[in-house]
Amino acid sequence: MSKPQIRTLVIGLGNPLMADDGAGVAVLERLRADWDIPPEVELIDGGTWGMNLLPMVESTHDLILVDAIRSGAVPGALTVLERSELPRYFALKLSPHQIDLREILALAELRGLLPENLVAIGIEPERVEMEMGLSPRVSAGLTKLADLVVERLEWAGHRCRRRMPVYA
Repeated sequence: MSKPQIRTLVIGLGNPLMADDGAGVAVLERLRADWDIPPEVELIDGGTWGMNLLPMVESTHDLILVDAIRSGAVPGALTVLERSELPRYFALKLSPHQIDLREILALAELRGLLPENLVAIGIEPERVEMEMGLSPRVSAGLTKLADLVVERLEWAGHRCRRRMPVYA
């Protein structure tokens, strides 16, 4: 099966109704508000779409996943997992969405359509419970998380320009 190389995707994962689990979606909002992102980059609110993300994952060359990622670090710490580090089978659960995400990545790999340039960038959650809003530590880390996403986009050849001052 040949792979169409049609776009670069940044998929924000998470559920804003579950406190810090909404960090991936919040970063998309920060990127849209603070950065001029080139048109060849698509920002997707993946929310909790699960397997519905498979066609998007398989149709891109560059894929950046943004999420709350449990790595055992202190709340607010940033994590970058390269393609080879991402669990694609049933292993340690790093994210509240990872069962669906693992299945998506495993299926895309099985079909030969897993993006070559794949990275997950996340922030250690403090609270994942039924509650609106991010914890102070996670909220304070959103700008740095968005900056990591932009660095990865620029590494892939996309020119991004900050349009607003950085939050304190």
